[in-house]
Amino acid sequence: MDAKSLAIGNNPPRNREHNRRVILDTLRRHGEIGRAEIARITRLSTQSVANIVKELMEERLIVEIGRRSIGRGQPPIQFAVNPDGPLTAGIELTPDRLVIAIVDLTGTRRASTSLTVENSEPDAVAALLMRELPRLLRETGLREPTLLGIGVVMPGPFGIEGMSSVGPTTLPGWGDVDAAECLGEALGHTVIVDNDANAAAVGEHLYGAGSALEDFCVLYFGTGIGLGMFHKGQPYHGAFGNAGEIGHVVVAPGGRACSCGQHGCLEQYASLHALRDKLGLKPGEHLDFAEIERLHDEDDPLLLEWLEEAARHLLPIVATLENILDPETIVLGGMLPGRIVDSLIQRLEPLALSVSDRQKRQVPRVMHGQTGQFAAALGAASLPLLETIAPRLVFSTPNARFTA
Repeated sequence: MDAKSLAIGNNPPRNREHNRRVILDTLRRHGEIGRAEIARITRLSTQSVANIVKELMEERLIVEIGRRSIGRGQPPIQFAVNPDGPLTAGIELTPDRLVIAIVDLTGTRRASTSLTVENSEPDAVAALLMRELPRLLRETGLREPTLLGIGVVMPGPFGIEGMSSVGPTTLPGWGDVDAAECLGEALGHTVIVDNDANAAAVGEHLYGAGSALEDFCVLYFGTGIGLGMFHKGQPYHGAFGNAGEIGHVVVAPGGRACSCGQHGCLEQYASLHALRDKLGLKPGEHLDFAEIERLHDEDDPLLLEWLEEAARHLLPIVATLENILDPETIVLGGMLPGRIVDSLIQRLEPLALSVSDRQKRQVPRVMHGQTGQFAAALGAASLPLLETIAPRLVFSTPNARFTA
């Protein structure tokens, strides 16, 4: 493992919670290992490791899996994160879709669904989740499934008074609602709220294209388009949780009117909302993965026109992100079929000159995400998981009132 990614423990007793997270994170990264090896990796005392391992087993967070022979003497007992222990739920809410993923402690998706919704207001969403979550928990196959927590992601920005809270990419009825409190009370669990692009970046960091990277960006195609950022192995949210609101960067001054009140925002050219407009869909008409793939396979002229237009407006954005943030790569993904993302990346070539245009690159400047349409939901499921398991990723996004 790269030394810069390694989290180590701290032996003073007051750091016990940090040490628990270090041990869990070590087990998640290394798989099956014994107490002595955990102590060596984390630089904790063997007694501290033994005490914490005992606690974690009692809480069903880890499991003993037998002994491994490594030479003479009694083989050491091996431990691993418990795949049948507590679960986490990740929920992505958009104006017309609800995506839910149930994830175990190893990061494996145990059950999931993607539903079209006609009503995305708070009461309707809460009622739908109260029905769907128990059903998905039963689908995990566990005898007594329990939830460690729930992560919910929504399109931002959060708490912005100067931008309109209406339009096709916003959530009706959530403007004055504390989402964490509302859904937490309905579902009976702690709920952590973040925006969709941030969560997608977390999903790619844990399970996808960013798994071996410390500094990268994710351009996330939801209903709109957002930017998630990782810096030195941690998600970057900004002072008020709105860093990465790239959909409302003006790329065509005096261009198409945007619901935020400006003209020529990126969201009006490179988003699912823009694609719907290009295809002439009316409010209430849904556009799913299968339909987009069909249009692509048939070389639909309107879809091809959207791809050209989206790529043209994304090109300067990619170069700007590279010049300002100097990321290892920029990942494209979200609620678009893989073939569409590939076609979009092809149209970004040749990329504009930037500080990232250098010969000795370890990864491409632009990459296709690996978590697909479940990127944000998987990232959402990771929010409560990371609060329990990871010592390095600290989430400080406000869970208070926001303009969704």
